[in-house]
Amino acid sequence: MSRYLPITIASLSSLLIASDAFAGAFAVREQSAWFQGLSFAGNATVSKSLSSMYWNPATMTGHDGVQVESSQTIVFPNATIDLDTATIDGLGPITGVPYSSGDIGVDAWVPAGYGTWKVDDRLSLGISSNAPYGFETKPQIEWAGQVYARSSRVLTVNVTPMAAYELTDKFSVGVGLQLQYIQVRLKSGFGVAAAAPTAELRGEDYNLGFGATVGALFKPWEGTQLGIGYRSPIEHNLKGRLIVGGNTPTPIRANIIMPETVTVSFQQVLNERWRGMGTFEWTHWSRFGTFPVFDLQGNEASELPFQYNDGYFISLGTEYDFTQNITGRFGLAYEWSPIDEANRTPRLPDSNRFWLSAGVSYFYEDWLEVDFGYSHIFPESSNININPDHPFYEGITIQGPVNDTNVDIISFGARLKF
Repeated sequence: MSRYLPITIASLSSLLIASDAFAGAFAVREQSAWFQGLSFAGNATVSKSLSSMYWNPATMTGHDGVQVESSQTIVFPNATIDLDTATIDGLGPITGVPYSSGDIGVDAWVPAGYGTWKVDDRLSLGISSNAPYGFETKPQIEWAGQVYARSSRVLTVNVTPMAAYELTDKFSVGVGLQLQYIQVRLKSGFGVAAAAPTAELRGEDYNLGFGATVGALFKPWEGTQLGIGYRSPIEHNLKGRLIVGGNTPTPIRANIIMPETVTVSFQQVLNERWRGMGTFEWTHWSRFGTFPVFDLQGNEASELPFQYNDGYFISLGTEYDFTQNITGRFGLAYEWSPIDEANRTPRLPDSNRFWLSAGVSYFYEDWLEVDFGYSHIFPESSNININPDHPFYEGITIQGPVNDTNVDIISFGARLKF
């Protein structure tokens, strides 16, 4: 047990939340059907969608009356890890199990909800419900990399009440308080044999994590918007247990800080029907260094050696009003993953990726609007290479490419205006 306990605990550093594989570590970008069709270009500026408040609460000042919006996204990820090498160092190659993980992708549902109320000409109030982090992967139970991953699932729920104020006709500000819950379920093989028992780690933050969101919106002249939003780090005090086969569970706890994000966007009206927009986003994943894991007596049992890099995302998009009731959109993006070969694991074989997106909205009278968005993600080629220099290494070397990687994303959204 002492040999594989650090592997299982360290697996916690490979994930944390709702259900989106391969999206900038375990961040979930799919918070909007409208912006899904733009590859999230312009997502910190005002559009007809309320969802921009997730990235920039100041955009709530752009919506009149009382409005509610729901976005429902389904993610279809695919990836297979085909190991070339799997060795118990000092003993020899692993035998008796397949060297392929099979397709580790798990289809996922990502919901999001928004509501705004224009109190008066200047003040707006709102609330959002989202899943900002998470993913789920599931290799076949018996394979040569099972000590590093059998299955992984993380769930987060974030509720954020917000307020925005229009200081002038050109400048608005917004603030919000984030309340976030996390739940983690990780499974690994307790050994390399075909019939090896499963080691399962369970953990959650019973007390919730708290953070802030702030933003500003500037309209320097007619038809131009500049927006910036900030979502703060959130600390989670995870408590849980490690269960190995039928043995008595081992209580554990760990403090983990989720990273902050800065989003900067522009939107420019090109003519009466055509608009262009863009976004740049930075996520402070490099704060994910190494976190200690303690038993309930306060003794350090292990550590979580994430060793991530910062993440970056850039996108450009355009919208065109085909008629008074139909708007189409298109977007392109490139995302720099915080995970590379030096810290990549079978739980989350993330890599840099290209986005290609399209979408359409239909406006029915003055009270109902419906959105559809689609994205296809093209991850760049990547490898799993866990060796003595890898932060998760625990006496077993595995190496091989991640093949057949792609992600399809479909989003549906609807808005009601009262």
